[in-house]
Amino acid sequence: MSLFWHPIVSELALLIWAQMRHKWVTVNNRFTILGRRLAEGPSRSASLLTDHPRSGDPKSPPTLIKVAHAAAVSYIRLMTDKLHIVGGGMAGSEAAWQAANMGVPVVIHEMRPKVGTFAHQTGLLGEMVCSNSFRSDDSEQNAVGLLQWEMRAADGLIMATADQHRLPAGGALAVDRDPFAQSVTDALMAHPDISVEYGEITELPATGNWIFATGPLTSTALGQAIAAETGGEALAFFDAIAPIVYFDSIDMSKAWMQSRYDKGETEEERTAYLNCPMDRDQYEAFIDALLASDKTEFKEGETAGYFDGCLPIEVMAERGRETLRFGPMKPVGLTNPHAPDVKPYAVVQLRRDNTLGTLYNIVGFQAKMQSGAQTDVFKRIPGLENASFARLGGIHRNTFLNSPTLLTPDMRLKSRPNIRFAGQITGVEGYVESAAMGLLAGRMAATEILGGTLDIPPNTTAMGALITHITGGADAKTFQPMNVNFGLFPAVEGLKGGRRGRKDRYKAYTDRAKADWQNWLAPQARAA
Repeated sequence: MSLFWHPIVSELALLIWAQMRHKWVTVNNRFTILGRRLAEGPSRSASLLTDHPRSGDPKSPPTLIKVAHAAAVSYIRLMTDKLHIVGGGMAGSEAAWQAANMGVPVVIHEMRPKVGTFAHQTGLLGEMVCSNSFRSDDSEQNAVGLLQWEMRAADGLIMATADQHRLPAGGALAVDRDPFAQSVTDALMAHPDISVEYGEITELPATGNWIFATGPLTSTALGQAIAAETGGEALAFFDAIAPIVYFDSIDMSKAWMQSRYDKGETEEERTAYLNCPMDRDQYEAFIDALLASDKTEFKEGETAGYFDGCLPIEVMAERGRETLRFGPMKPVGLTNPHAPDVKPYAVVQLRRDNTLGTLYNIVGFQAKMQSGAQTDVFKRIPGLENASFARLGGIHRNTFLNSPTLLTPDMRLKSRPNIRFAGQITGVEGYVESAAMGLLAGRMAATEILGGTLDIPPNTTAMGALITHITGGADAKTFQPMNVNFGLFPAVEGLKGGRRGRKDRYKAYTDRAKADWQNWLAPQARAA
């Protein structure tokens, strides 16, 4: 017997019908009976339709009966099908928000604060453990800015909260990390269809609807369970965290406030970064100190590569003495007001890390040096000679799946279709990318629970380009974590390549993406 005509569904349909018709039965009493029989299970549920003297009334409207049955089916599904999400970071939080707003009950399983990590400082959902930046929010000329735009259009929690706690950062979207995480937590806790269970999940469930969004700091036990299920060794790279400095310990007679190229619409944005200049001798001495410093080494048997978008500063220095001058320490677009006629050989930039402006993180200075070495080396930077550190840099293992071989296009684990993965564990890199994959996974899982299907977005959108890449577009043999970028998008015909045509080409990409994304969202909005 199909669910549509299951006896318990018929019984519920009668109740809904009675509410519609306002006669025949005492609705409250029948809901009490139905609730008891739902708890006992379908096998104990005999239909009351045959018992009711008017249930077979030939004058009963057929359309009304069908509507009642359809409503009953939906109700039963929601009573029995919850969405379980493991991990309350960017991806898990966004997935929970999207699914719950579609009417699906959600349980977030978060191991913190019962089980901590070296990188997390709180038990809050949506905690930012690395940078406080979501990177560029230019939705016309930047792929990550476009991805942010798509998330906003889909009523994303992460982007709405980031906008709420925005800090001046020139052309980037930076946030006050602690209030941000608190607001994400408060929003999820207040949602009537979301509950949070604290404790570690160590196995892959065989039944139920699950999304695993455990991120780069997946626990050892769960990592082992995933590795056992996937039949191969987990891929991994090492990720690093930048240090944070107390502002009042910075020597402003040497440093100054300026965004590169004075970028920003307000004076606050044009002065969002704190700059520390170096001459050539200072730079060369700094590189020597970096190369000679004591560093955290891999444990015996560990093998991993670094993600190029988040290299430790020591690794960058090892690739060439000039590498940092063409990376995070490039001196372009800046004028030192203390010596306007002297062009710095290199510049270290710091970005505000909280609303009060008491904390600044050193941009691009992810580090794997030992703690004592860090303070010695970083105090060689002009303006930071007497710096006090709220947090030193660190390095951690970042586990991710070989998604092109393990996941279906809708993010299911091929060997366990009841499980989806989302976030950085799928092989995307960055806060925005992680949250975006959570948004898609949450919507797909919720649609399935509600009895429908949801196609992945077209690869002309930022969302679609990213998920297409990780679930099949990338070469599995060389698969590495990926930021969203225009190289993942199909070309727009009729536009020339090369650097000169880049501005027009990027605008064409983003215009097309926005239209296609809105078209993908429209049927979902109508269904809601």
